[in-house]
Amino acid sequence: MELNALSLFSSAGVAETYFEKHGVKVKVAAEILPERVKIYKHLYPTVNMIEGDITDKKIFKKIMDAAKKEKCDFLIATPPCQGMSTAGKKLKDDPRNRLIINVVEAIKEIKPLFVIIENVPEILQTKIEINGEWLLIDSYLNNELSELYSFNCNKVVNSMYYNVAQSRERCVYLLSRRDTHIRWEFPKPSNDITTMRDAIGDLPSLDPDVTDITEEERIKLFPDFYQKKENGLKISKWHYPPKHKYRHVIAMMHTPEGCSAWNNEKYYPKLSDGTKSKGYKNTYKRQWWDKPAYTVTKYTSRIGSQENGHPGRALVDSDLEEERIWSDARVLSIFELMRVSSLPDDWNIPETASSNVIREILGEGVPPRLLEYALVELERMIDENNKI
Repeated sequence: MELNALSLFSSAGVAETYFEKHGVKVKVAAEILPERVKIYKHLYPTVNMIEGDITDKKIFKKIMDAAKKEKCDFLIATPPCQGMSTAGKKLKDDPRNRLIINVVEAIKEIKPLFVIIENVPEILQTKIEINGEWLLIDSYLNNELSELYSFNCNKVVNSMYYNVAQSRERCVYLLSRRDTHIRWEFPKPSNDITTMRDAIGDLPSLDPDVTDITEEERIKLFPDFYQKKENGLKISKWHYPPKHKYRHVIAMMHTPEGCSAWNNEKYYPKLSDGTKSKGYKNTYKRQWWDKPAYTVTKYTSRIGSQENGHPGRALVDSDLEEERIWSDARVLSIFELMRVSSLPDDWNIPETASSNVIREILGEGVPPRLLEYALVELERMIDENNKI
């Protein structure tokens, strides 16, 4: 299988990590955010990356001209999900929801053989205004494209069933042009679940980098801090201690695997003045070793965001809160996030990229192995039918 691809809303190119391995070579990409563009160019230096707003007619034409020149017969589009996601405000007229119209225009113009459109499952219930009428995006796509393309039946998939150590539901449209006579579907989900232990259990422990204590206090609290940091950096430059406040760290040190510090009677989340703070019960929470990671979000640097805590290991095991001490009182390192996002260990992020931007990219991106499974199935069908 040899296909040339156009990537829209490319971000840093997480989605297409394994494309070339399966015969899909991205030739043209488009992204509006400069920081993402810079990382994309670093990761894919031979791709014609076009920076700009796809709703700008000049930018759109530039993208289309480049795609036609490269004879792109494959298209992947991962438009922003913030207007649809349950984590967002879900405004009815959020302009980001209308970016699907530009995707449809691109498909109609270059008529690729195969298309991937990826977003959150809420896209299936989201409406946009078309000629004065509010239509479901799903209906809009079918109205505009079903004459030329076949659509997959099972659009909502969870990456945990496709060898990804993360429970992450996504809506993925797999379109195949009708003249290919191929009905493209995901392979059957597997019950062989990859867990956090499988993904990161071999990595060395890290103590958190506590930002509001003295060096003397650090050594007293974590006598092996620097040795652990050195051990982590031997594995990867991205396996280094996340930064946290002392009041958060001390709460997590007394919180066992799978539990939230809100359940503690003494070591619970506190404000800077020492009073108990307020929050949801899925925050200040450790993950489980023998389950996939919870869905990775943009806010993985915050121990007070949802279900971000490292599972940890019991250093002092006790049913008594004041006596028990657990390791890794922190969020996941960037390297651990790479692992649970199914990225390769040698994912070549530029050293100039900020940790916050990397964490945002991983929180926004689809786990690339999920799409790899779709490509493997497409390869199989093409070989089986001796087509393309």
